Amino acid sequence: MKKRSTLFVVATLICAFVYALPSLADRHLNKVRRQKDRPSAEAKALHATLRIVDLHADSLMSPRNLEKRSSVGHVDLPRLREGNVTLQGFGLVTQVPRGMNMQSNDDRSDLMRWVAIAGRWPIATWTSPLARALYQSQKLAALDGVLVVRSRDDLAQLLERKKTNPALIGGLLGIEGAHALEQKLSNLEVLWSAGVRVVGLAHFFDNHWAGSAHGVHKGGLSADGRALLAAIEQKEMIVDLAHASPQTIDDVLALATRPPIVSHTGVAATCPGPRNLTDDQLRAIAGKGGLIGIGFWDIATCGKDPASIARAIVHAVAIAGVDHVALGSDFDGAVTTPFDAAGLVYVTDALLRAGVDAGTIRKVMGENAIALFSRILPAPGSAGK
Repeated sequence: MKKRSTLFVVATLICAFVYALPSLADRHLNKVRRQKDRPSAEAKALHATLRIVDLHADSLMSPRNLEKRSSVGHVDLPRLREGNVTLQGFGLVTQVPRGMNMQSNDDRSDLMRWVAIAGRWPIATWTSPLARALYQSQKLAALDGVLVVRSRDDLAQLLERKKTNPALIGGLLGIEGAHALEQKLSNLEVLWSAGVRVVGLAHFFDNHWAGSAHGVHKGGLSADGRALLAAIEQKEMIVDLAHASPQTIDDVLALATRPPIVSHTGVAATCPGPRNLTDDQLRAIAGKGGLIGIGFWDIATCGKDPASIARAIVHAVAIAGVDHVALGSDFDGAVTTPFDAAGLVYVTDALLRAGVDAGTIRKVMGENAIALFSRILPAPGSAGK
């Protein structure tokens, strides 16, 4: 009897530890580096007038209740409101390699399986990247106070409703890596029906469709990848080149007929790194009418303060042009940032301190993204063609 009791206690402790893992990982991986200086009164006044868009956060894989304010991580609805966010892009993370690094990863391991199990996600998500994407998309749709933006009409409604309901937040869904399609082009329709409108071709490893900047081979689009690009464009979805290899970027820019985005990145001129964009890439993406989301974490900016984010933005504007730069925080993406979503005024402040004019700040902080999405999101009532 004593042995059974001991085994029961051990089993209970193990289960408790496993179920606590998502919260422990969230607390450990998504930190905020608090700032000593406060934003200026000028920055606060300007920030309150902005329509802010952040192209990328990974918050839907978090175990937190995003309807309630938390002291952990970077994003929840109260903090988005405090940060004056109009539209938040949400990435759907579906597979993460063990030992994830910036140089070389393969697809043979799958840490998201343990996130799904420990997080008590539906059983289908334990083995299926597609099921994980669908589950996270359902989490967004279930949030009270969020309008999921699926079309340019939804975006127009969001902007109009915000005038009388400033607490309303828009959410735009995108997959981080086309491996979520599970090598079936037909699954693009499944994701479309779930509200996904942004398709990241690669994440931390090469996949069936495209090479990753962090993959083993770092190739370009495969033949099926070219077919996927054509299908994305036919459905008026948006291609995301974040994490894509240089060859994938070149291949997409050679074939694309619609503007791509890079939802979260750095720029190599201010911070060299395997996924930070060169000046030539900045020019080429802008030449396609695309949008470059500048990230907030140290590998993107080579800094630990808002000034490093401003430096990257200033350089990107100088090279790509004022109409092609946006915010791409990577909040809750296993990164440490100088502030959370409530502190986005720090970007406004840093840009003012860097001598950037209010009109440029307004564009970078959200108007560029609003203008682009108002043009290239699917038409009202579109069934994806």
